[in-house]
Amino acid sequence: MSAGIAVTDTALFSGVRRAQLAARASLVECGAFPARLGTREPFRELIAGVETALDLHAHRAGTLPRHASYLHQRTAGRIGSLTRLIRQAAITAILDGTERITKQSLDAVRLDHLAETHHRPTTGRPRTPRR
Repeated sequence: MSAGIAVTDTALFSGVRRAQLAARASLVECGAFPARLGTREPFRELIAGVETALDLHAHRAGTLPRHASYLHQRTAGRIGSLTRLIRQAAITAILDGTERITKQSLDAVRLDHLAETHHRPTTGRPRTPRR
């Protein structure tokens, strides 16, 4: 098994072993998760599924799916960025005793570089740099 970026361009998939390895490997393209797909909202459904796994005493079910548009923009639609964001907000909620996730607590979480450079605030107010 191999994982990485552009693995087909590496020595792994060239030379004598190329045919053998290519016959055993499946390439998986991982892009952004769609906010909408026809009449469905897969990203909102994903958020709802992640939210069900939270064990925060004061968190109201349905809070996170209501922020689906914000979360999609904030994470560039990437599942890894979304789960990191929710996980960090949950950890913070446990540590600070609030036991709930809000849009404010989500906005306070710093994400990976791709998500941070993709996200642009929709409120028109300047975004405060994080440290």
